[in-house]
Amino acid sequence: MLARHLRLRRSQDFSRLREEGRRWQSNKLILNVLPNGLPHNRFGFIVSRRIGNAVTRNQLKRRLRAAVQSWLSNLPEGYDVVIIARQSAAAITYHQLVTELGRLFVLARLLEKVHL
Repeated sequence: MLARHLRLRRSQDFSRLREEGRRWQSNKLILNVLPNGLPHNRFGFIVSRRIGNAVTRNQLKRRLRAAVQSWLSNLPEGYDVVIIARQSAAAITYHQLVTELGRLFVLARLLEKVHL
C-alpha cells in the first residue's frame, strides 16, 4: 500500500496534471507526469465507471497501486504521476500490468529500461 504522502488526493492536483503535465499512453494505460518540486513522488489513479462495476474498478486500482509500489524504488524523486486505466487494463494479469507500467515509465524517461 502506498503511504498517504505518496498519494494525490485533491482534485486540483489531478486537474493541474491533466492541463500542464506530459502524457504517454499505451492501449492499456495512460500516464500523466509533471514535476512537483517535492522530495518524493505522488501518485493518483483514475479508473472510469466504463471499466466495470465497483468490485472490478477497486480491484484494478489495488493492482495499479501494487504495480507502482514495485517500481517505486527505481523511480527518480520529485514527480506527480496520474495513471489512467483503459477498459482493456481490467482483462490483463498483474504481471502484464507491471510490465505495461514499466514500459510507460521508460517512455516518460523515469526509468532507464524495464528490469523484470
